[in-house]
Amino acid sequence: MSKVQTKTKTDAYSAAEKNLLDAVDARTTLAGSNRMEILLFSLGTGETFGINVFKVREVSKAPFVTKAPNMPKGVEGLISLRGNVIPVLALAKVLELTQPGDPLGGSMMVTEYSKRTLGFLVDEVDRIIRVDWDKVRTPENVSSGVNSFITAITELPDGTLVSILDVETILANTFGEAIIGNIEPLNAEHDVNIFFVDDSAVARKKIAEVLDKLDVKHKHAQNGLEAWTRLEGMAKHAHACGRPLIDEVDLILVDAEMPEMDGYVLTRNIKSDARFEGIPVVMHSSLSSEANRAMGKRVGVDAYVAKFDADNLADTLRPLLMRHR
Repeated sequence: MSKVQTKTKTDAYSAAEKNLLDAVDARTTLAGSNRMEILLFSLGTGETFGINVFKVREVSKAPFVTKAPNMPKGVEGLISLRGNVIPVLALAKVLELTQPGDPLGGSMMVTEYSKRTLGFLVDEVDRIIRVDWDKVRTPENVSSGVNSFITAITELPDGTLVSILDVETILANTFGEAIIGNIEPLNAEHDVNIFFVDDSAVARKKIAEVLDKLDVKHKHAQNGLEAWTRLEGMAKHAHACGRPLIDEVDLILVDAEMPEMDGYVLTRNIKSDARFEGIPVVMHSSLSSEANRAMGKRVGVDAYVAKFDADNLADTLRPLLMRHR
C-alpha cells in the first residue's frame, strides 16, 4: 500500500471518529424521545449487528494488540489507549462465528460500558442510524449460540435485520458474572415489593439476587412496554380494590435502554400518572455518563445507579424502601 493510500485510509478513520463523537453528543438530546442511535457493523458473516452509539467512544482501524498470558477466552490481548491499558475482544470469536485462522477484524470500536472500557474488534464499521424504540423488538427463542448474545432486533427500511448485542451477556460470558457479596436484609416490619424491568437476562438475574438478599419481594418485566402494561394493570386493580398502588409496589427499578419503550419514557409515564404518587423510581443503567444522569433527573427519577455494583444498588434502594415504612 502506498503512503498516499495509507494517509487516505487514516484520514477516513479520523473523520469517522469525529463524526461518531459528534453523533454521541447529539444522542443526548434523543433520551426521553423513545429514540436511539445504533452504530451498525459487520463481523464478516453477511449479518448486520448494532450497538447503542452512546456506548461507543471511538472507532479506528484495528491496532496492534499485545498478547498477554492468562487472558479470558475471547480476549485477544491488551492495548494502550492514551495511557490506559484496556483489553481487546474479537467479537466474531466471542460469538463463535469464526473458524481457526479467520481474521479477527479490521476495525475496532472502543466502548465504555458499566464503568469498563473495552476494545471490540469487528470486520467493518458501517454507519449510524436512528431508530424508534417501538420499532425495536425483543427476539424470540434466543437460548443458544449467537442468539444468546442478542438483546433486540430492528429492521432497516430495505428489510435488513439488525441484531443489537447484549453487551452485559458478552461481558459476563467473557469475564464472569458479578459476584454478589454479603448484603444485609432490609428487616422491614412489613412485606416490601419491588417491580423491576431490564431487557438483559444477565441483569435480571443479578438484580433478583440483590433483592433476594435484601429480603424483598419482586416482580419483573423484560422491556419498557411490557413493564408499563403490567404497571397499568396493577394500578387499575388497586383502584378497583379501593386502595393506593403504593400499598402493593414500594419502588420501581428501570433500565434506561429497552426495546419498545425506553426507561426515560417509562419513568415519565409513571411520574405523570397520579396513581403512582409516592412510589420512587430508580434508574439502573450501564449508561453512566452525566448526560444520562441529567436526563434521568429531568424525567423524574428519584435516584440513578450505574450498573453493576450490587452494594451500590442495595445502598441506593435501602433508604427509599424504608422511608415509607
